[in-house]
Amino acid sequence: MKKILAVLAVIFVICAASAAFAAEPIKIGYLAALTGDYAQYGITEVNMAKMVVADLNAKGGVLGRKIELIPYDTKTRNEDAVNAVRRMIESDKVCAIIGANSSGINIATAPIVAKGTTPQISTVGTNPLVTVDNKGKVRPYSFRICFTDPYQGSLAADLAYKDLKKHKAAILYNVGSDYAQGLREFFTKSYTKLGGKIVADEGFRETDVDFRAQLTKVKDSGADVLFLPGMGKDMALAIKQAQELGLKVTIIGGDGYAEFMNEIAGSAMKGTYWINHTYLGDPGMAPIFARYKKVYKDDCKEFVNGTMAYDATYWLVDAIKRAGKAEGPAIAKALETTKNLKLNHATLTMDPATHNPLNKAGIILKVGDDLKTSFYKKVEPK
Repeated sequence: MKKILAVLAVIFVICAASAAFAAEPIKIGYLAALTGDYAQYGITEVNMAKMVVADLNAKGGVLGRKIELIPYDTKTRNEDAVNAVRRMIESDKVCAIIGANSSGINIATAPIVAKGTTPQISTVGTNPLVTVDNKGKVRPYSFRICFTDPYQGSLAADLAYKDLKKHKAAILYNVGSDYAQGLREFFTKSYTKLGGKIVADEGFRETDVDFRAQLTKVKDSGADVLFLPGMGKDMALAIKQAQELGLKVTIIGGDGYAEFMNEIAGSAMKGTYWINHTYLGDPGMAPIFARYKKVYKDDCKEFVNGTMAYDATYWLVDAIKRAGKAEGPAIAKALETTKNLKLNHATLTMDPATHNPLNKAGIILKVGDDLKTSFYKKVEPK
């Protein structure tokens, strides 16, 4: 009789485990630009997240349930992103959302995720307003895994003024971009505080592809450094056109840098500097990049986005585990109280007052003669 009861107990445990794994999957949304000018960023991010989900599901999932990743295309437009987030929350019933990498999109979706009590993690949304409102009050369901523009702007200013001894700066920026406007503002504050002078401050519209008029003004201003707080394509075109105009300045940009810019700007990219979150040779990411190449038969070209997406997915899964349930409010609380979480590119501790990572280091990259980025220096927060 005892043997029969023992066998029945084992069968019960197996059936219970099987039933749990057969339960409704844990649904996670992924918001990314999958078409358009910035598709390279978004496709890399979603690919990385899919790789993490596949690995976790092969090991049994989370809380005894499989994970289902549900990606949506923002098309790099706020209105498409807002509609996508509504569908994720109302129709797909996701418990959390990763992405987007755009500050403007995350700012636009913040009220939607707050109303739907669904946490959202921005991968590379650096504008302060991604996680706090205009009064500095934290947005309860908005988080980021990256550093912010005040820090990024100060790194660019220090690089220009202190390291490179460039004391006359010009800025070329997209007037309709929250990211560009924020980074421009914080670079200007830090640079002028150091003693530098802004000698040209030129704007352009989202649809512009010809920046020669603005660059001619930059050339005439006598600037010795050009700061580009933009995203891949517009910066690459500006850099190429600057070379064509014979503009002799050092070029510094932010984390909107992308490898595909080299294909557009070619040799004009040589000697440019970029503030970023990680670097291609990061030893913590090396095996992951190798795995990416094996799975997708291609290099992880947009390695920054790949890194942030990979670690953001693991951070979210860790929060779900600590929450003990796949429910938005509990997950948000777990994200907010993250402390000393060892990820691949950094150790993560959140500031509950801002939903920003504490003490996130910045990486400065330089494009060499071979058009490959190399590690220039790492800067720890003071």
